[in-house]
Amino acid sequence: MKRLHAGLMIALVAAAFLSGCATVPIEVPRPESHAIDHPEQTFLGRTFAGQLSATPRDSGFRLLVSGEEAFAARAALADAAQQSLDLQYYVIEQDATATALIYRTLRAAQRGVRVRLLLDDLYAAGRDFDLATLATHPNVQVRVFNPFPRRGPPGVLQWLDFLGDGARLNRRMHNKLWIADNAAVVLGGRNLGDVYFNLRGTSDFADLDVLAAGPIVAQVSHSFDDYWNSASAIPIAAFLGGPPEAGQAQRRFAEMAVQAERFRETDYARRLRAMDFWRELRDGKLALVAAPGTALYDTPTKSKVGPTGGGHIAAGMRPIIEAARREVLLITPYFVPSDRGVAVLCALTRKAVRVRVLTNSLASTDVPLVHAGYARYRPRLLECGVELHEFRPALASPGNARPGLSSGASLHAKAVVVDQRWVLIGSMNLDPRSRSANTEIAALIESDALGRQLETLFAEATAPGLAYRVGLAEPDHNGAVQLVWHGISDDKPVRYRSEPLAGGWRRFIAGLLGRFAPEEML
Repeated sequence: MKRLHAGLMIALVAAAFLSGCATVPIEVPRPESHAIDHPEQTFLGRTFAGQLSATPRDSGFRLLVSGEEAFAARAALADAAQQSLDLQYYVIEQDATATALIYRTLRAAQRGVRVRLLLDDLYAAGRDFDLATLATHPNVQVRVFNPFPRRGPPGVLQWLDFLGDGARLNRRMHNKLWIADNAAVVLGGRNLGDVYFNLRGTSDFADLDVLAAGPIVAQVSHSFDDYWNSASAIPIAAFLGGPPEAGQAQRRFAEMAVQAERFRETDYARRLRAMDFWRELRDGKLALVAAPGTALYDTPTKSKVGPTGGGHIAAGMRPIIEAARREVLLITPYFVPSDRGVAVLCALTRKAVRVRVLTNSLASTDVPLVHAGYARYRPRLLECGVELHEFRPALASPGNARPGLSSGASLHAKAVVVDQRWVLIGSMNLDPRSRSANTEIAALIESDALGRQLETLFAEATAPGLAYRVGLAEPDHNGAVQLVWHGISDDKPVRYRSEPLAGGWRRFIAGLLGRFAPEEML
């Protein structure tokens, strides 16, 4: 996952004083638009209504664990859409899977579907021409969220903008939505790109999405409209002197068609075509779990909710966690609980509630600096009885396929399960940035069936050969707390006295720089 890093702007302060102030262009038409009415009249609306007819007040849910199924869900919804596609993402890569999916949305636009694409500007800056090319199609609109005044790839100019307008630019849109006809949505942890869809094998992210249909979709679409029509969403045309010429757009669309056709000939695409997802969706036989569900989402301005702050997701989930009676499972790539979070979790263990956490190890995380924030809290959590499991990166070797949440080199899934009944799946991490800076969205679902599925996935992912169990060792001669990591190597139990499999540079970053990084920036 790509994210902001703390402490990288210090060297640019002097240069900031020499740079002029830049402003975001806002004098550009921004027509307001909203999700379509009567989604029940579309193919997807009729199909999912038929599946949920026995419990019309419930929504339908399906966990998307494998990258292949997550890709297939988005592609199938794009192919089946008749009136609208609304896409909201933090990152859209320029690789095979992302291009194939965006090309599918273009094909939908060519048959009359309205496409609205909202992309956070942190990794969109520098791609203005390509995004504007998409928007030359009369049925495609593209906006970027919270844009940088200075355009170009992420670099020194963007950091200078941070120094001049940090309060605004530090608030990034981390939401991830793929909505078809206001009738079905895929939401969760995945951005669009090869590493999120299991294309690369052991270098991929282990991630999690949920496909949802029914009443919850209208809530999710309402959230999209809030962002789309907000003052922070700027049409891509604002950053160009004029739209790309028709010939340029046609050449780019032809290139996308060639890339999509090349993708169709890959082994990955052949595996996708062998799946039953498209047929099951078309025939109305896609297995869904019917359950009450609510969309929790931050406002575009990330207003803090309640005296402790933390946004709408934290405010909605905190009382459910605090009321747990038996068990709490936390799955998050970045776990920086804060003093308040430690107090909540330790209060649960004192009431005999089992609290288990799956997060990245130092070896598997893609942001070692954030891992340092987590490491500060490990001793206190362990001392009060919280169980910590750290993801072990998949090692490149023949036949090294791993199940579910264990696939890949780094954990990227985000989920909470309380008493095997309450399930939260979304874009949020359990860290200060998700709580207070980034905007997020999640589905809160009351379902024993989904709770059991996630508990099974958690058990698989925390098996000794796939994750380390962190424990307390005897204090050293100075009385300092020592940790030990338990795992399995070559089918034999092993114990590590320091961060397993982590190289020297990672240890340096986490051990030295982590001491000085402000926690609110992690």
